[in-house]
Amino acid sequence: MSEENNLEKRQQAIALTYDMAKNAAPKVVAKGTGHLAEQILAAAHKNAVPVYQNKTLTGMLMAIDLDREIPPELYRVVAEVLAYVYRIDQRLGNRLK
Repeated sequence: MSEENNLEKRQQAIALTYDMAKNAAPKVVAKGTGHLAEQILAAAHKNAVPVYQNKTLTGMLMAIDLDREIPPELYRVVAEVLAYVYRIDQRLGNRLK
């Protein structure tokens, strides 16, 4: 198996935050591949943060520097993800604040 194919199969994870009072758009606050991705996901699960899986979107978000807002071309798709997360949170009793 080539190294390129091996890299494609490694797990990736992104963490976003969005505070409408402070930011114009969601920001990338954590990202990683392999073991770091596993740590990001473990932290999400430990803190009951919903996880949304989309390899294409994750790949696009991996190109964004940490602590930077997402670009306008990703607003719509990230808004759909955030809406999904908020719906899940509503069903689970408003745990996200």
